[in-house]
Amino acid sequence: MSRIWSMMDVGRRSMMNSQTALQTTSHNIANKSTEGYSRQRVEMLTNQPIGEGKLRMGMGARAGLVTRTNNEFLEKNIERESNQMGYLDARSELLGRVEQVYNEQVNKGLNHSLGSFFNSFRELSNNPESLATRTQVKEAALGIANDFKKVHDQLEAIKSDADFRIRTRIEEVNQLTKEIANLNEKVQTVELTGVPANDERDRREVLLKQLGEKINIRYAEGKDGQLTITAGNTAVLVSGYSQRDLIAQQTPEREGKREGNLDIFYKSTDNSTPVLVSGQLTGGEVGAMLEVRDKMIGEISDGMDQVAYALATEVNTAHAQGYDRAGRTGNFLFEQPQDVRDAAFYLKVSDEVLNDVGRVAAAGAPGAPGDNRIANILSGLEYKQVMDDGTSTFNDYYASVVGRIGIETQRANSAASAQRDIVGQLKNIRESISGVSLDEETTKMIEFQKAFDASARLIKTADEMLDTVLRLKPM
Repeated sequence: MSRIWSMMDVGRRSMMNSQTALQTTSHNIANKSTEGYSRQRVEMLTNQPIGEGKLRMGMGARAGLVTRTNNEFLEKNIERESNQMGYLDARSELLGRVEQVYNEQVNKGLNHSLGSFFNSFRELSNNPESLATRTQVKEAALGIANDFKKVHDQLEAIKSDADFRIRTRIEEVNQLTKEIANLNEKVQTVELTGVPANDERDRREVLLKQLGEKINIRYAEGKDGQLTITAGNTAVLVSGYSQRDLIAQQTPEREGKREGNLDIFYKSTDNSTPVLVSGQLTGGEVGAMLEVRDKMIGEISDGMDQVAYALATEVNTAHAQGYDRAGRTGNFLFEQPQDVRDAAFYLKVSDEVLNDVGRVAAAGAPGAPGDNRIANILSGLEYKQVMDDGTSTFNDYYASVVGRIGIETQRANSAASAQRDIVGQLKNIRESISGVSLDEETTKMIEFQKAFDASARLIKTADEMLDTVLRLKPM
């Protein structure tokens, strides 16, 4: 009798094991498309046997733990490469926008304006008494001043957009760290009972990868399953259940950053003084946007200011030595910029020339009809080496800026494409290890269903045996 009851008990547990396995299989199938989900399996263990005299009778199997198929080293590798991918993608995108500002093949940019400006003085040298050619000089000067301002405004617009995106990414970082801190609590609560927190850990790893795409982080897991996450070198964003925000706000000008652009700060406590951490955030999308905004675009803007300032200074110096149509001298063609800083923005044609094109100087002496010496000098400025400490012309310097932008953009695009391939390969490897295969799950489902049927038949057989025993009549 006792063995019949044991058979029924083994069958009952076997049916429960099959139900647990089928439940886990259905969970896998339902999460086939869930990002970061790791396939789960029920670990079956042999149940504790019992002894009967010299016999040791097996008592079937029991469900041990529901575990996930996961490679921690691969997950960390994906997080690290995702950080690099976020950095390269953001850098490539911003540099692509800068390249469009200087796309001479599509837009008639500064190079065309410079050529038209100096050509207008060549036309003036051919007909130094003409008001029409002086009007051409004024229009060419207006054109180049407008183009300098347009380039300046476009670069500032890209920087403003970078600031907007930085603020958005920092808000996303704060939301991610809040959720990770909550998951830390859930993981610890679940695993205190001795059960692995599979789904919570999967979700936390997804959030870690998303966080790594935005900023460079370092993290470590404690014995209790809680993560500590640090942004840069010193900004501890998550420690156990606690979480601290990053703060993005406009700040005054400092070395390497213009007035009003965003900086990023960290406060270790509510009452502590905010600490500037912009310099520590060198990876992810935020790191790329800070670098392109302050270094690349900042240097390009400074270069354009130098060209505008040098152009205004050289043209005004030569023009002031000449004589206009009425024999007047000392006139400036451009309003002389007070400083190199923002010269591209403030470059404008002088009010005297705007109101009277006869103030455009062409002659080298008063009362000398046909004198074109100053016009020739002004047209010759196109080939004068006034940039880079007297080693390059305006066109050479501008071409070097455009060439540098093109090379940097091409490199950024190539690096971003290669990095996307690397991350894609790592994700494919992860999918082969941790992903859900519907074919495999279907096979497992049929296997567990057959096991359930067999267990039910075992119970039925034991029941029939018990019924036979109960029907026995004493002799």
